[in-house]
Amino acid sequence: MKTDSESDVSSPKSPSLRLLQELLETRATPVEPPPAPTHEPQIDVPERGLRFRHKVLIAACALMVAVPTVATGTYMAFFAADQYHSAASFSVRSMDSAQASDILGVFTQASTGSTASDSYVLLDFIRSEKMVQRLESQFDLNAIFGRRGLDFFYGLGEDLPIEEKVDYWQSMVDVSFDHASGILNLEVRAFTPEDARAVADFVVQESEKVINDLSLSARNEVLAASQQEVELAEERLSRARAALQDFRAVSQEADPLEGAKLAAQLIATLEQRLVQLQTELQTALNQMGEDTPRIRVMRSEIQSLEAQIEAEKQRFGSGPAAKGSRNGSASSGVASRIQRYDALETEREFAERTYTSALTSLERARMDVSGRQRYLAVFIDPTLSELSQYPSRIWNTLLVFIASVFAWSLGAMAYYNIRDRN
Repeated sequence: MKTDSESDVSSPKSPSLRLLQELLETRATPVEPPPAPTHEPQIDVPERGLRFRHKVLIAACALMVAVPTVATGTYMAFFAADQYHSAASFSVRSMDSAQASDILGVFTQASTGSTASDSYVLLDFIRSEKMVQRLESQFDLNAIFGRRGLDFFYGLGEDLPIEEKVDYWQSMVDVSFDHASGILNLEVRAFTPEDARAVADFVVQESEKVINDLSLSARNEVLAASQQEVELAEERLSRARAALQDFRAVSQEADPLEGAKLAAQLIATLEQRLVQLQTELQTALNQMGEDTPRIRVMRSEIQSLEAQIEAEKQRFGSGPAAKGSRNGSASSGVASRIQRYDALETEREFAERTYTSALTSLERARMDVSGRQRYLAVFIDPTLSELSQYPSRIWNTLLVFIASVFAWSLGAMAYYNIRDRN
């Protein structure tokens, strides 16, 4: 006899129950998503090609990075000679900037005026061919900068042209100008401390000579122009005085205007006396006869006064200067002499004023030039090193390593770029 459960299992299920059972089974079973499609094509690269490419990159790295770095390090460690430096600091100053009472004023006033331009001139002179020529006349450059042992890179070669010597000198000297303070910082390198200081001392001395020559040249130019003006004014004054002296010698008068005044006074006095005598004569004629001695004396005095007055008038109107002229005419009167004298006196006074002004300008120019005179103020004398500062062995080796890695990286990226394009 079958149980109820068996009968239920064996009995056919209704459609509703079957649908519900399928839904429950669908929710219980997780649905796996379909795999995403890949658009990149799969390239099968043989394992032998990868190994060859890697070997090429490793060989290039060894050739371009390891070999230059090891070679540079070996050269810096065993072949590069020690170099010592000597430093000095100085500035170009003028006399008017020397009024500073403290050290801050010294540095702040050093670049006033046109000393900055002189500092740039000095900056170019230290690195110029002229300085190399002066160094050759003072030192044996091959003994100071010649090659030490196997150091062919930092040493100076023999029998080089002047252009290459200038290039080498510019690599061994470092000079900079601080425009804010007006200080030039000098650094000279050599293979011994003594040579470095000796060369730095010589550079400072030659720089001082250059500044003194520039200052003296400017001073001479300014004073020469002022001195020339003084000479011209002095020559003009001499001519004016000589012309006035010649006029006085010919006219026999120190001052025609004063002579005319005296002559006029004399003539007025004589005329006054003449009028007085004529009055007395008329009074005497009323009392005495014409033939009396007193009347004759009075007439004689009147004639003498008239002759003297006429003579004074002739001298006043036409003096010896006119009578001694070339044509012998008496046309030159006192008016013309006074006019000539006034012209000569005016020229003399103007020449004297011009000469005084030129002398004042010369003295002022001399004071101004003395106040603007340049000189070299050395703040730090050339030093004597105890340790070698150059060459920078580790830094130079590191620079070669970085440059080599950079070059190898560019080559590797270029290779992969070309390979991906193909």
